[in-house]
Amino acid sequence: MVLVLAFGLVLLVSVSLSGVAARTVLSTALLFLVAGALIGPGGFGIVAIGPDDPIVSLLADVALFTVLFTDGQRANVAALKENWTLSGRALGFGMPLTMVGIAIPAHYLAGLDWPTAFLIGAILSPTDPVFAAALVGRSDVPLRLRRLLNVESGLNDGLALPFVLIFLAMAQHEHSNLAEVGIELLSGLVMGAAVAAGVTLAWRTKILTAEPRLQPLGPMAIAVLVYAGCHLTHANPYLAAFAAGSTLATLDHVAAEHFEPFGELLSELTKFAALLVFGALITPDRLSHLGWQEWLFAAVAIVVVRPAAMLLSLLRTQLPRSERLTAAWFGPKGFASVVYGLLALQSGIVDRELVFDLVAVTIALSIVLHSSTDVPVARMLRIEPPDNLPAGRPDPDAALRELPPNPGTG
Repeated sequence: MVLVLAFGLVLLVSVSLSGVAARTVLSTALLFLVAGALIGPGGFGIVAIGPDDPIVSLLADVALFTVLFTDGQRANVAALKENWTLSGRALGFGMPLTMVGIAIPAHYLAGLDWPTAFLIGAILSPTDPVFAAALVGRSDVPLRLRRLLNVESGLNDGLALPFVLIFLAMAQHEHSNLAEVGIELLSGLVMGAAVAAGVTLAWRTKILTAEPRLQPLGPMAIAVLVYAGCHLTHANPYLAAFAAGSTLATLDHVAAEHFEPFGELLSELTKFAALLVFGALITPDRLSHLGWQEWLFAAVAIVVVRPAAMLLSLLRTQLPRSERLTAAWFGPKGFASVVYGLLALQSGIVDRELVFDLVAVTIALSIVLHSSTDVPVARMLRIEPPDNLPAGRPDPDAALRELPPNPGTG
C-alpha cells in the first residue's frame, strides 16, 4: 500500500506540474523515474522491491500492451499503406542496423560474448515514442512524421521479440526453435486482428448497441480479451495489441474515437506506474560497479547508433532534413526493452546481471535525454507548445469559441 500511496502523490504532483512540463524541458516521465529511485532500496528505502518481484514484470507487460493498443488505433490500414515507404525503411533497414550497431560496442566496450552482445542489441532495438509526447501527440506536427514514429514503435516491439528469443537461446547454448517463435508472432497478429474484427462486425448488427457513456469500454473489453487470450495461448501479446488497435480503427473509427481519450489516460497511468517501479530498481549498488566502458556503451547506443541507423534508412526520401533529424533522434528506449531486459535477467545466462544493468542504464539515460528534449525539438520544427493552459497566456479566441451560435445566421 506504501507503493500505491507514493504513486498517488507523484501522480498528483505530475498532473499539477504538467502545464509547466508542456512548455519547458521538465518531464512528467522523468518525475516518476526519479521518484521511484528516491523511494526504492537505493534511496530512502520506503519501498522494498527487486527485479524478481512479480509486480515489476506485470506492470511493464501491461504498460507496453496498453501503449501498443492505443498506438495501433492511430495507425489504421489506410495510414499504414500511406506511410509504409518510410516505416518499411525504418523497420527493414534501420532496426537491423541498430541491432548490429549496439552489439558491436556491447562486445568491445562491455566485454560481452557475441551471442550476448547481439541479445542486448535486440533488447535495445525497439523504440517508444511516449517520451516524445510533445511531438507524437500533437495534431500540428507533420502527419508523416507522427505516423513514422507511431508505426515504427508499434511494430518494432513485437518484431524484436524473435531476435531476443533466438539470441537468448544462443547465449544459453540451447537450440532456438525458429518455427515456434514464428508461430507465436503469427498467432499474435491473427488473434489481435480476429478478435477486434469479430467484435466490430458484431457491433454492426441492430441488436448490439452501446449506451453512449459506456462506448469507450467496448475497445477496452477487446483489449482485455486479446491480452488474456495471448497469455493463455502463448501468442505474442505486443503484435496482437497493435494489430487489434489498428483493426478496430480501420473497421470502426467511431468506436476508436470514443475510446481515444479514455485510452490515452489509461496508457498514461500504466506507463507512469511502470516508470515508478522501474526507477526503484535503479540503485547505487547496481550502478556503482559499472565502469566508464559501460556508461560509454549507453551513450553510444543512444547518441550514435540509433541516429546513424535511422538517417541511413531515410536517405533519398522526401522527408525534409529537420524531420529526418527528428525521427533519427527520437528513438527512446521504453517498456519493450524493460520487459525483454527482465526476461534476460530471469534466464540462466552467465552475464544476466550485467545485461540487465546495461539495459537499465541505457533506458534511464534515454528517458532523461528524450523526455527533456521533445519541447526544444518541437520548437525547432516551428511547433509551439500548448499555451492555453491555466498557467499559460490567455487565449484571446477562447471566449469567442465558447459563445453559443447565433440563431439568426441559419
